[in-house]
Amino acid sequence: MKSFNKDTKMRLPGSYRNFCGKVALAAVAAVLPLSAQTSLTGAGATFPAPIYQKWFSEYQSIGNVQINYQANGSGGGIKAVTDGTADFGASDMPMTDEQIKTFKEKNGGKTILMFPTVLGAVVPIYNIPGVTAELNFSQEVLANIFLGKITTWNDAALMKANPGVKLPGDKIVVVHRSDGSGTTFCFTDFLSKVSPEWSTKVGKNTSVDWPVGLGAKSNDGVAGLVKNQTGSLGYVELIYAVKNKMTYGKVQNKAGQFVKAELSSVNAAAASMKEMPADFRVSITDAPGKGAYPISTFTWLLVPSSISDSAKEKALVGFLKWAITKGQAEVESLDYAKLPAGVVSKEEKQIAMIK
Repeated sequence: MKSFNKDTKMRLPGSYRNFCGKVALAAVAAVLPLSAQTSLTGAGATFPAPIYQKWFSEYQSIGNVQINYQANGSGGGIKAVTDGTADFGASDMPMTDEQIKTFKEKNGGKTILMFPTVLGAVVPIYNIPGVTAELNFSQEVLANIFLGKITTWNDAALMKANPGVKLPGDKIVVVHRSDGSGTTFCFTDFLSKVSPEWSTKVGKNTSVDWPVGLGAKSNDGVAGLVKNQTGSLGYVELIYAVKNKMTYGKVQNKAGQFVKAELSSVNAAAASMKEMPADFRVSITDAPGKGAYPISTFTWLLVPSSISDSAKEKALVGFLKWAITKGQAEVESLDYAKLPAGVVSKEEKQIAMIK
């Protein structure tokens, strides 16, 4: 019998080795599930866009979901989800009864579910040469500036609220949003609560007939216009003031205090809410209580109650569950406030309604 020593090597034909390799790969493929990446599209609010983009990027590796988001304003988000051109919408204004009715009519009786995601604040930003102080804006003054009744920076009412600050006689250039905007809804919702004249003449909505001012598209657009226009005053979501290194003022709240927008003051406004409604449609502007910032708001994702594509349904449900729980750890780094625990628990129950 022939024996083999340690130096003897058995050589197999190349074709046989290739065959064995293919069999091994096929065996591995048979036991490993193939998981194609699911794509979702969303559109809407610019107010939460910085945190949404951060979430979407992070969740892509966690949930194997690519989420493409167009920050085109709350009005655009409501229209996109209603028309079915996006899988979900985003808005800083809860949908109205009429908008919900329209959604049902266009979507075969399906309803829309609203999910609060974070809390934020709208702040008055300004560009006054030589003035770096954090100005105080009373409720009446802010309403009267945007009504066009206060036209110069050294107006007596502004001077009274800001003793010791040398304000120039320059004309105030008012800047507002030109697109349908939840930021505008939040701001005009506040003005409607504190000024009967504003409520009667202008009202609250994502788009209004502005008495005065220049229009700019998106929070970035308003921030950019104010930054480049001396003597101007506008309103943006807090993160846009911070990232553009712009001075923003304190606003008088219901208790008469001049309060700066920050995490603690936004949380104080949320804490004033005694109970979240079942449909999550709530306003916390002009909230009562010491330390509450008066132009605070939730922002919402708008999700159809029925999603025919099972992969998209699973992906969207997974993202929602993650965003209102683990995703909340990310929000304060971008100057948003976390959802109250009681709101999260209610939302988890509503997520189960998506079929």
